[in-house]
Amino acid sequence: MADDGIEFLVVQFVDIYGSAKAKMVPVSSFDDVIDCGAGFAGGALWGMGQGPHSHDLMARIDLDTYTPLPWLPNTARFAADLFVDDEPYPLCPRLNLKRVLKAAADAGYVYNVGMEPEFFLVTRDESGRVRPWNPDGVDSLKKPCYDFRSMSPAIGFLQELTASLNKLGWGVYQTDHEDANGQFEVNFHYADALTTADRITFFKMTTGQLAKKYGAIATHMPKPFIDQTGSGLHVHFHIADRSTGMNIFTNHNDPQGLGLSEVAYQYLGGIIEHARALTAVTSPTVNCYKRLQLGTGLTSTRSGFTWVPAFASYGDNNRTQMIRTAGPGHCEDRTVSAGTNPYLTLACQLTAGLDGILRKLHPGPANLGNLYEKSLKEIQERGIRLLPQSLHEAIGELKNDQVVQSGLGPIAPEFIALKTKEWESYDKQVTPWEIDQYLTLF
Repeated sequence: MADDGIEFLVVQFVDIYGSAKAKMVPVSSFDDVIDCGAGFAGGALWGMGQGPHSHDLMARIDLDTYTPLPWLPNTARFAADLFVDDEPYPLCPRLNLKRVLKAAADAGYVYNVGMEPEFFLVTRDESGRVRPWNPDGVDSLKKPCYDFRSMSPAIGFLQELTASLNKLGWGVYQTDHEDANGQFEVNFHYADALTTADRITFFKMTTGQLAKKYGAIATHMPKPFIDQTGSGLHVHFHIADRSTGMNIFTNHNDPQGLGLSEVAYQYLGGIIEHARALTAVTSPTVNCYKRLQLGTGLTSTRSGFTWVPAFASYGDNNRTQMIRTAGPGHCEDRTVSAGTNPYLTLACQLTAGLDGILRKLHPGPANLGNLYEKSLKEIQERGIRLLPQSLHEAIGELKNDQVVQSGLGPIAPEFIALKTKEWESYDKQVTPWEIDQYLTLF
């Protein structure tokens, strides 16, 4: 820290939503936040299971997460774990992921994950209306994905973001303009699940701060525009052998030709088995289900596709499937929403996958071809289940799935209660659409 000119520390953890929460302390308090932690009133935060009478949450930093802030050179961030009365706090999302990863390690496994964050750059006018950030007025194509002219106004932002993250050793290897106007994606190397979850949290912090320099707001809201493709947080994953580090999902002699081992198929069997309950965690907000739509979305997206599978299925290198086989031993879950808490998502997905290995489940034959072109009847005749189409439906599935709840651990009751209230609050709203549709209909 002395070599880097660090004078201040940001002690950071997440609430149940995955939102970064923090206190700033001077470097002179470094030992304190290692041994005791920075104190927080848990009742002031969502999903912490505390009230105004509760003992302080103490956020103790993880030294391995030392991260100088690209936008504030005299300051470094440390991710932290929560303690209460000197004991690990069971409702801490980061500690919960550590718990699940330890169970996997005890079974001889390492969970390696890469996550692809999609996000929008937007502006908000005095009336509160949100629009895609478009300073040159050129990002207006119906299919702007990979378009150079559409990306050009954001190149300064994307280059600064890429250079900043690569100074931290993330291995950013490509960025692009995505399928919606004002939407971008940044890809960086995979790591163990805890490191990746920490990085996604920091990525959201970084995009939010750097975007301000360019007159934009960076949002990871899944679906800010009804006529645009939504933002995902695609999860690329494999299991490695703890002792050798070898990817045990790989089998170049796979009879299906996907390059997957029997263990990989069992793991996918667990994911598919628990997919409907997992959706409550991987798409945990009302807004997520505006993205997770049945069909191609031809009537609601400018580009012509939602790029979001709505079925519990797997296949080859095929983006209409929930699980895409992106290469030998390399799987991708395309349903995960940008609005997810990465610590909770990875804990629950790993729990479901390990249940598949334990029970030797198999997901059945791979689904090939374009599922978007299949009718719901054809899909159901194949035995493929539709993913929940609302938060209410997904929470109902989670309530009945003890395996996915075990991935949340002690957080499960708090998560279910909070999300049930979120749905009830949303369901009581009278929207502009309803006014337009019904005001003079009767």
